[in-house]
Parts: sequence; structure tokens; C-alpha cells
Amino acid sequence: MNGVIAVRGCDATRITTALRKRGTIRANPGRRNRKRAIHYDERRYKHRWRGEAMFCRLQDFRRNATRYDKLARNFLSAVSLAAAVAFWL
Repeated sequence: MNGVIAVRGCDATRITTALRKRGTIRANPGRRNRKRAIHYDERRYKHRWRGEAMFCRLQDFRRNATRYDKLARNFLSAVSLAAAVAFWL
């Protein structure tokens, strides 16, 4: 099954219905001001910080943060190299 992990701010009724039609499991809770509570995968939501930490760590490399490379393939190779350095060392 597919899943979507997002923050509370991405809680819109039209997004929720589109996800439900596709059979996708939500991993983000509803906003606090919702009248009806939304069921979501709490275990996946607790591990959301891992993805955020990865993107934060990749932003430490100036070349990736400012996107010096004009071509997508060069940018992807720079991100791959930065990921190898950041998470291997």
C-alpha cells in the first residue's frame, strides 16, 4: 500500500478525498480545528522527522542549497554525492 506523510497544514478535504479514492494511507493527523477526527498511521507520522532531517542535512551543502547546476542531471549527481558524504561519514 502507498502512504503519504505530510504535516498538519496539508490537511484539506479535497486532498483527503483524492487520497482515499486512490487507496492511499494517510500518515498525517488532521488539523486541531477539525470537527471530526481523521484516522491516520501514527507510527509512520512519528518517523516523519527522518525525512526532514535528511533534507536539512543536504541543505548544509551550499551547491545544493543554491542550486548552482542548471541541468537536472548535474543537480541530481551533486545531491547524490552530498548524500553519500553526509550519511556515510
